[in-house]
Amino acid sequence: MTLSIKNKALAAFIAISALSLPLFAADNQLTAQEKTEGWQLLFDGTDMSQWRSFKQPTVNEKWKIEDASITLTAGGGGDLISKKSYKNFELALDWKIAEVGNSGILILADEKGKYIYSHAPEIQILDNERHPDNKLDTHLSGSLYDMIASPVASHKKAGEWNTTKIRLEHSALTVWQNDVQTAKVTIGSDEWNSLVANSKFASWPGFAKAKAGHIGLQDHGDKVWFKNIKIKELN
Repeated sequence: MTLSIKNKALAAFIAISALSLPLFAADNQLTAQEKTEGWQLLFDGTDMSQWRSFKQPTVNEKWKIEDASITLTAGGGGDLISKKSYKNFELALDWKIAEVGNSGILILADEKGKYIYSHAPEIQILDNERHPDNKLDTHLSGSLYDMIASPVASHKKAGEWNTTKIRLEHSALTVWQNDVQTAKVTIGSDEWNSLVANSKFASWPGFAKAKAGHIGLQDHGDKVWFKNIKIKELN
């Protein structure tokens, strides 16, 4: 075999090998680009060391790792809260809810109130078809709970994996579910204040007043799974 033929064969082998490389990181891992961009994992598929239970030093035993996912196996586990607090950030995670299930993702959470949601806005997780809290559009999955309704195009059936992305930058909040924008509003703006005034949170002192807070994963008594939880802090 001549040198030119060898070179061509080598080039063809490299090209075929490149086609076989994964375009995305495996579950609970970051791509090289994400690492360069400053993303950090909040769960690596093996431990929950970056989380603890609300107002507790450790994670309740009802939160377990199943199928490389943080899993609430039964009600009574309590809400999870990130150990670290965040101000300006992009958060991305995948979630799956059991049939007739309810859960949520909370931002700007603190531990000053009785509940994790006392002061924290929530992005809803729900079995939209079966759970009884499906009567209001603002209570369906992907909604800024009781404030901004998510589009139908963002919804999936219970038991299917969903991707939620949340960006909070200088109080400007944007939410996407399954690549569909579900909410966009600036916390503290006239629009926000109007939404709060017309919600269940109107009489809740301190609601969404914090400029920084923890990420929360809600125990609403139903089985729920979370994976690929990653965050990028913004300046």
